[in-house]
Amino acid sequence: MKCRPAFKQTRTWQRASSLVMSQLLCMGRHTVTGLLCTAGRQFHDWSADYRLFSKCRFDQDALFGVIRKGVLDEISPHQPLVVAIDDSIMRKTGRRTPGVAWRRDPLGPPFHVNFINAQRILQISAAVPKNPPGPGPARMIPVDFIHAPTPKRPRKTAAPSLWEEYRQKKQEHNISLKGAHRLQHLRNELDNNDNQSQRPLWALADGRFANRNFLKNLPERTTVIVRARADAKLYHPPAPKPTRSAGRKRLYGEREKTPEEILKDQSIPYQRAEAFAAGKLHQFKVKTLAPLLWRTAGAQTPLRLIVIAPLGYRLRKKGRLLYRKPAYLLCTDPALSLEQIIQAYVWRWDIEVNFRDEKQLVGVGEAQVRSKASVQNAPALAVAAYAMLLLAAHQAFGYDTVPHVIPPPKWRTASPKPRASTLDLIRHLRAELWGAALDKHNFNGFMNSMTEDLKPEKLKPQLHSAVLYAA
Repeated sequence: MKCRPAFKQTRTWQRASSLVMSQLLCMGRHTVTGLLCTAGRQFHDWSADYRLFSKCRFDQDALFGVIRKGVLDEISPHQPLVVAIDDSIMRKTGRRTPGVAWRRDPLGPPFHVNFINAQRILQISAAVPKNPPGPGPARMIPVDFIHAPTPKRPRKTAAPSLWEEYRQKKQEHNISLKGAHRLQHLRNELDNNDNQSQRPLWALADGRFANRNFLKNLPERTTVIVRARADAKLYHPPAPKPTRSAGRKRLYGEREKTPEEILKDQSIPYQRAEAFAAGKLHQFKVKTLAPLLWRTAGAQTPLRLIVIAPLGYRLRKKGRLLYRKPAYLLCTDPALSLEQIIQAYVWRWDIEVNFRDEKQLVGVGEAQVRSKASVQNAPALAVAAYAMLLLAAHQAFGYDTVPHVIPPPKWRTASPKPRASTLDLIRHLRAELWGAALDKHNFNGFMNSMTEDLKPEKLKPQLHSAVLYAA
């Protein structure tokens, strides 16, 4: 009922509720046809379901506003709202679909650049930590989603006016600039809420957003932690002059070493910072310098540089010790502690898990829609369904409680899982909705014991096992 104000009519809200539930329960391709078949409406008129997307029958921002409010209710009032921002692509085959263009394949080999037809999206996910304010895990829940297409490039022989219009649109549709605008929108949502106006906002981003379009358009009271280049040119603040002299005021002081040079400099000592990562607490070896200035961020933005030494790991118990790549982080608030910065940036990885689950399990981007409004609304509704699932699971089970309605297969290891995966939650939802319909109230034993007959009977597939254990 909380999502009802996001829809123009009650019947539209009821239709969308059916599609949202089908988005999570569908076991085939998550097209609009697949959702209608999952809901049992394949023999009814389907035109209204397509018009739900093509005619913009719901307010996407109001829908995600309900999710944002639910996330804020799960966070302590004294804790900052930590969000991760990143872009991704959705593969498409139709070249005439709005927003589809040739884009670099991130799954291609590093030694060869491959291009695919895809749409570009921008998403913001908020972290719900398990045990704030100390170090610990967190789950990212999507709170904002937009379609971020690029303008179509004109032909070489096009008129100069078309090329000028293309350059202007290319700047307006810059992904970093769009990310800054969405953070500004999120900051405004917090300021318009009397209970959240004083809550700090921390934004986590990868190296794609470490540029002037993003860093120079940030909203007020927003801290950004971004991954920097190894050869970034950093400067100290200018030293104050004892007497006033003629000429322009100096904005940048002496040049500092690059992050890569600081990592190799033996004269700069390492510090220890504790953060939770990969299922346990780790002691990170870091070097830090503050305050520093970067021309990309501007002279009015002091930064803290954090250089994280490569972590060692073994592929096998007695295998040789391997090392990961070092990390270079820049934080726009030099007053934050090392533990807070590192722990928050470790949480950023969960937005990559969001993208994987949305594409592989929820079916975001599989809807075969062609209108300009539908290519934005169809995946947005699917992402909202995924976010509602994660939020409802956190409210019902907490962070580390795994529902045991469906027992794991016998070959599954007996070690406890750190948290319920998206597939666990989808299976649990199927068991709650379809368990009684399948006449299965006890899920402790699906298969009967095997007989020792040399000529066994023909295979008898069990419907409940095939449905509830479907990947």
